[in-house]
Amino acid sequence: MTNTENDEPLAPPPLPSPPSPDEPDPPATAADAHATKILCANCGSELFGPHCYACGQPVKGMIRQLSSIVADMADTVLNIDSRIFRTLWPLMVKPGFLTNEYLAGRRVRYVTPFRLYFFLSVIAFLVMQIGLDATLDLSKGPLNISDESSISTAQTAEQVQVQRDAALAGLEQAKSAATSSAHAQRGIQKAQDKIHAEADKRLEYLKQVDAAKAAGKPAPPDPQTQKDNEDFNFEIDGSNWNPKTSPIAIGWLPGFVNARLNVLATHMVDNLPRIKKNPKPLLLGAFSTLPQVLFVVMPLFALLLKIFYIFKLCLYMEHIMVALHSHSFIFLSLLLITLAGLLAGAVNASAPWLSALLGWVIFALGWWLPIYLLIMQKRVYRQGWFMTVVKYLTIGVCYTILVSIGMVAALLISLATT
Repeated sequence: MTNTENDEPLAPPPLPSPPSPDEPDPPATAADAHATKILCANCGSELFGPHCYACGQPVKGMIRQLSSIVADMADTVLNIDSRIFRTLWPLMVKPGFLTNEYLAGRRVRYVTPFRLYFFLSVIAFLVMQIGLDATLDLSKGPLNISDESSISTAQTAEQVQVQRDAALAGLEQAKSAATSSAHAQRGIQKAQDKIHAEADKRLEYLKQVDAAKAAGKPAPPDPQTQKDNEDFNFEIDGSNWNPKTSPIAIGWLPGFVNARLNVLATHMVDNLPRIKKNPKPLLLGAFSTLPQVLFVVMPLFALLLKIFYIFKLCLYMEHIMVALHSHSFIFLSLLLITLAGLLAGAVNASAPWLSALLGWVIFALGWWLPIYLLIMQKRVYRQGWFMTVVKYLTIGVCYTILVSIGMVAALLISLATT
């Protein structure tokens, strides 16, 4: 600093003289008392920030003002949302961009791959399950009350009579139609006779059940259940499976696992009549297990990439990043396709042109999905087009087999647990 009058430098202020050891300490003030050391409540170390350097415990806990906790939660969510907008656009339109950015070390501006995968899988499968539920409801026709299976699965005599009378009333109305030919009349009469026979057979079985209960004996086996068991037959040591006489007993598995497999197989058999009548719970249950199945298949997809690109000398975790971004793109595409399909169905009657436009959007998204994955594989691994296409098709076939096995497993799990 200089003097404004003669531009001569100002003399620095004199330094304070150190206190003499003989002088007494100055009295403590309120500010000095406030500046005392703050110790960690967990380990007793001195705190220098929001976390203890010795044990890692944060200063902030849950025992504080609710407004402060809500503010922290909002900050976390908004921080994720701000990065979501910078992540979803390149994820959808720039194949391989996010993966190359992550591998290059430019990561903080985008949502992390695992969090992106989790976020999109939850949202996509939630919306797709709603769409599947709506589709099944729309495609399900009116209840066929003349179906004999509804009579053969009735559990009381009253249910048998109600279903029988309703089925006969519908057939009688068709029989009395003036346009019915003689051949149609004979067919309707045969259907009525069949319904009578089925109802009488079911009533006879229910009488046997009531008599067995009155005598304190076990109920006789249900003929419909026996029929379903015949449909669900597989051999164990040359004989049909039976939980008591011929159970599942795999030698290299522990006993409790074999017992669990027999319980699940029994549950499958018990579910068959209900699933035959209404497959919607089975389909929804299988669909709800698909995220877990894909989460298991995803590391196997990364292993395929590791095998096919072994000479690239990439770490397995780098292939995991490719797999996470690939699946995130698939989930985002399926989410957009499902939303476009639901919107097209909602406006089909009121705005046919918009429904047609959304149909083209779905068509474009469907074709963009495989093209995107091919371009992504080319940009990330930087090989020629010929080798990229060959590896892309081979990996695609292997992955399709893995997903198909996973879907079959999902159906079996749903049948055994629904």
